[in-house]
Amino acid sequence: MFDISEFIIAVYLCVDLHLESLLELYPPRTKGFAPRLSDSEVLTLEIVGEFLGCHSDTDIWKYFRRHWQSWFPGLGHRSTFVRQAANLWQYKQLLHQRLLESLAAAEGSLFRIDGFPMPVCGFKRAPQAQVFKGLAGFGSSKTKLDTFYGFRGHLLINGQGVVLGLAVTAANVDERDVAPELVVGLGGLLFGDKGYIRPELAALLEAQGLTLLTPLRSNMQAYDPAYNRAVSRQRQLVETVIGHLCHWFDIERILARDLWHLTSRLARKVLAHTVMVWLNRRQGRPWLQFESIISQ
Repeated sequence: MFDISEFIIAVYLCVDLHLESLLELYPPRTKGFAPRLSDSEVLTLEIVGEFLGCHSDTDIWKYFRRHWQSWFPGLGHRSTFVRQAANLWQYKQLLHQRLLESLAAAEGSLFRIDGFPMPVCGFKRAPQAQVFKGLAGFGSSKTKLDTFYGFRGHLLINGQGVVLGLAVTAANVDERDVAPELVVGLGGLLFGDKGYIRPELAALLEAQGLTLLTPLRSNMQAYDPAYNRAVSRQRQLVETVIGHLCHWFDIERILARDLWHLTSRLARKVLAHTVMVWLNRRQGRPWLQFESIISQ
């Protein structure tokens, strides 16, 4: 457990530890002056801001200008911070991969997959929507109980709830078509909901050593209520992680107006979730116990 100042320091040390080698391998700038605010500082501000409930670039900038300007004297104009944060989108993804390696997150044999809606706007406004026109689509949502216009997130986690991958597609893309891309190289058991039932998908995954397990529909010959309950219990963790991403990081809400900023912000949210897991493991706490990371 950290107080807020210790939390900021811990996040910075985590970021700087793993980012330094990435910046040496892939220099972000080949000419011009270095920014006043270091890349490690920018990512720290983004991660801490997300966890504290500041989900837009402007809100993060305002929070740190108001409360922590003395800690980050290089934090200048808002547009400079927003642009630098967006330009680091690839480093957020690379840093996430480094943390997965540090956690040995992909070395298990138990995985879970699920999707969640990411509406761009209300259904009635969709015909007039210009944002993401040609990219978003109409889809149905079990949680919202209606049709929505926007995107769908496809989430893959391991047995401890660490996010291994996130794919974002138009809402009308079948989640069964996305699953093979998310699970490349994995073996063991993969739990999904009834939406992943497709014999061809199961056979494709089985060929790489990954057994797909889903609840069965009541009209299927092998239907067994006890089996369905057992599979559903195994799936609860992915629903918990989606709840974390929605509650702590507001991942369902689309605040961007173009793919560049959307990609950067989604990478930031996944990275922030993974940093919280990494900090918990360093302190010997449960992987997903976010509630008491910061002492009140």
